[in-house]
Amino acid sequence: MSPKKGKIAYRRILLKLSGESLLGKKQFGIDPDAANFIAREIKTVSNLKAQIGIVVGGGNIFRGMEGNSRGIDRTSADYMGMLATVINSLALQSALEAQGLVTRVQTAISMHEIAEPFIQRRAVRHLEKGRIVIFAGGTGNPYFTTDTAAALRALEIRADVIMKATKVEGVYDSDPVKNSRAKMYEKISYIDVLSKNLKVMDATAISLCRDNLLPIIVFNMQKKGNISSAISGKKIGTYVGE
Repeated sequence: MSPKKGKIAYRRILLKLSGESLLGKKQFGIDPDAANFIAREIKTVSNLKAQIGIVVGGGNIFRGMEGNSRGIDRTSADYMGMLATVINSLALQSALEAQGLVTRVQTAISMHEIAEPFIQRRAVRHLEKGRIVIFAGGTGNPYFTTDTAAALRALEIRADVIMKATKVEGVYDSDPVKNSRAKMYEKISYIDVLSKNLKVMDATAISLCRDNLLPIIVFNMQKKGNISSAISGKKIGTYVGE
């Protein structure tokens, strides 16, 4: 999709951030410098008058699958992971508001003292008013990842695209960290992502996007300006679609 001059390619986006994106130089938890960098990058997109929803993972604090592998009941471990996403969402909210942005956090698990419950119509209304909405708590159900939560929320708010932020340039045929000859795809279909078992998002999330023709752009958010370039229709990262 190529925007007209002065226009953006995607009016409403769902930005998927990993919990690790908040680590920065730390081994665990939240690095305020990393959160502030992300907030500044999101502000550049907000200045383009894009409507922004965000789903952030919790892997920098607790990952349900890892907890389960260490003997914690899977359901309990997944709920612990959901709570980690709430912590990250509140940290990101603080960083965004320090940039002068108006935000709301909505959770899939009710906790009225610190966030709104997720209500689809209310979320859409916030976006229409120019507020950034951070969706916390995953889907509210165990056995589902924050990738699936991102796909679900993107569909519920009728987003034009999912923007999946990573630490590499896009989607590769093998791990570019381990293989210097790894090839990056500029475009790839949902079916190829599934059949090649490429680590874009989990299979449930990819299937949801495929069934509803929701495109995904996988890009490196650690490079300044990448997200605003992607939303402006420039060739950044990998486009996943039909």
